[in-house]
Amino acid sequence: MNLSIYFFSVVVFVFSTGLHSATQEGAFSSKGMVVSRSSLASNAGLEIMRQGGNAVDAAVATAFALAVTYPSAGNLGGGGFALVRVPDGRIFSLDHRETAPNASHRDMYLDEAGEPNKYLSRFSALSSGVPGTVDGLLTLLNRFGSMPREKVMLPAIRLARDGFLVDFFLSRHIKKYGKKLKDYESSEKKFSRNGVSLSAGELWIQPDLAKTLIAISENGRDGFYDGAVAKLIVTEMKARGGIISLEDLKNYRSVWRDPVGIDYRGNQIWTMGPPSSGLLILQMLNMLEPFDLQKLGWGGSKLIHLMIEAEKRAYSDRAEHLGDPDFFDVPLEILTSKKYAEKRFQDFKWDRLSESEKISHGNIKDRDSRETTHFSVMGSDGMAVSFTTTLNSPYGNKIVVPGAGFLLNNEMDDFSIKANVMNQFNLIGREANSIEPNKRMLSSMSPTIVVKDGLPILVTGSPGGSTIITTVLQVIINFLDHKMPLNEAVGFPRFHHQWKPDTILHERGTFSPDTRENLEKLGYTAFRAWSFGGGIGDANSISFDGSLIHGVKDPRASGAAAGL
Repeated sequence: MNLSIYFFSVVVFVFSTGLHSATQEGAFSSKGMVVSRSSLASNAGLEIMRQGGNAVDAAVATAFALAVTYPSAGNLGGGGFALVRVPDGRIFSLDHRETAPNASHRDMYLDEAGEPNKYLSRFSALSSGVPGTVDGLLTLLNRFGSMPREKVMLPAIRLARDGFLVDFFLSRHIKKYGKKLKDYESSEKKFSRNGVSLSAGELWIQPDLAKTLIAISENGRDGFYDGAVAKLIVTEMKARGGIISLEDLKNYRSVWRDPVGIDYRGNQIWTMGPPSSGLLILQMLNMLEPFDLQKLGWGGSKLIHLMIEAEKRAYSDRAEHLGDPDFFDVPLEILTSKKYAEKRFQDFKWDRLSESEKISHGNIKDRDSRETTHFSVMGSDGMAVSFTTTLNSPYGNKIVVPGAGFLLNNEMDDFSIKANVMNQFNLIGREANSIEPNKRMLSSMSPTIVVKDGLPILVTGSPGGSTIITTVLQVIINFLDHKMPLNEAVGFPRFHHQWKPDTILHERGTFSPDTRENLEKLGYTAFRAWSFGGGIGDANSISFDGSLIHGVKDPRASGAAAGL
């Protein structure tokens, strides 16, 4: 078997005192670690740890800082999920996903002919769900943090108020979306100077965003969901045809949900339940567990075929069975059971593929009842946070709230606007994910923590729309089955299949010539090389062996693994 292996290089920015090691393999520490898409945001979290804060304090500081330094996905106007492992071993999950405004209705994005209007669901003010990030961060801090919000938010406020130097990566990203950001006067004002997008080396001060952050710091959730900031949001909604109301904002609440988990080869894999799609990772691991993946070898056609067949079946179940559990009875226990996985995979054949058009969702009638960012945090006491947050598309719907300085999300496109019609990530949905007032749209965000013998040995997650799920799956398999060190588990090339479209998406160099030839002999014909950004996913991860914490920034994007 020929293996085709990437050798990635990454510059790791480390802000620390007493750092044990900082190399291309990541950062090492015995005290604490933050790994995020922004070196400034990682440093904000580390600053809080240095002052005695725990992993949750650091995570909240990092998230608020990302809203300043990585605005295409870090946010105040979006939402996300947080998975928390506390020192005594308990796992908690917080759903702060956006909700559909009260004035929403099932067919709100269909034209007179009953066809979806993609502009309305992706680029207009009508595309915004009620933001959940601020409530989520404050809820997380109130329950598990050890420091007051005023102190935790100070690094983000400083970055917005005093400014920071724009780096090459941020400048390039803003220029890429510059034309769309200039569609709105408030967005152009934020992201350009005299009509020219922000340049590398330029000092970027965001006074409106600083005022919003200060309002939250001083007044808590009321500083965002009530008062002046809320009125600015609603004014912009009314001016541009959006439907978020003051009542929607006042009524928003994050939800503590039971995490979902399975045993996989003696490891406990914990992730978010619906409206996250994390259980697909568990479902696929259950399908793969009977096979010796290490013996099959990384990069071989048999292993790739096996994984794609599991992915096809899991994603077809997603389309039918997953949605907001407050509105739809999701069959969690069955979907994550070993017995169901065995049944779903009983028609697997080594010598041929299963045609996607002939794969349907599992029969559960007999039951009892592309822009995102991920960061990971861990403290020496074993407290760990896996946190994924998003505006959906890069810079959401590109609308900056005038006077408030933050972008609005376009998460409503994550609903099933019409049954079996693909969204911007080519994902299909049906009744379970249809639009209803106050409902949370289904998400691919899958923050994950792996525990073995009472230790949190892996904290991971990723952005990437529909590729989030398969990215996290591959990091777990690389780490647990192929016994790779974390930098290799995160850095090795990735591929993706999501049932429909029936295409293998892959990073360049993922398949050796003989692997590609063997896959074609099995019947695979549609291959598409990844051509967007640095690669598939951005799995900023942490591993722990009981004494040493290893943080790895995914080399596909800039950022930092910063150890205390």
